[in-house]
Amino acid sequence: MEYSPPPLFKQGAPARVKVTVFALVSIVLLVVDARMHLLGTVRQVAATVLYPLQMAALMPRDAVYGMGDYFSSIASLQKEVVALKNQQVAQAQAMQQAQLQMAENAHLRRLLDAREHLPVQAIMGEILYDTRDPSTRRIVLDRGTRNGVQLGLPVIDNLGVVGQITRVFPFTSEVT
Repeated sequence: MEYSPPPLFKQGAPARVKVTVFALVSIVLLVVDARMHLLGTVRQVAATVLYPLQMAALMPRDAVYGMGDYFSSIASLQKEVVALKNQQVAQAQAMQQAQLQMAENAHLRRLLDAREHLPVQAIMGEILYDTRDPSTRRIVLDRGTRNGVQLGLPVIDNLGVVGQITRVFPFTSEVT
């Protein structure tokens, strides 16, 4: 009969010896890698092998972030819906006022026997460049005679009058 402890409690080398051996192996690997760069491929292989495990470990974090994004986007969309409904109500009121004013204007024109004004025709254009003349401010537009631009037409933007067409070419025009 053998009176040795069961294999679960068997002890190999003492813990201090194991720590010393692993510390020496680590130092040797650090020096070898720093001097000769021999472990680069080993590091790449280890990273490639461990990548699926990294992704699996990051899945809970990504799921939490995704849920947070989902709920924050729901909240922001609900706020946007409320804002759009308020905007729709305001625009409906403005449209009613505009319709009332148009009807009132038509009534006043009939009373004054004035003629109806024609709707304004607009040509949308884009600024190609600014001329380099420092004494005058001139811009060149991407619309010309082929687009219906004529000499003397006013040019406006969202802030008001920019100028008028002073030169017209087939594909471009100049505004001063």
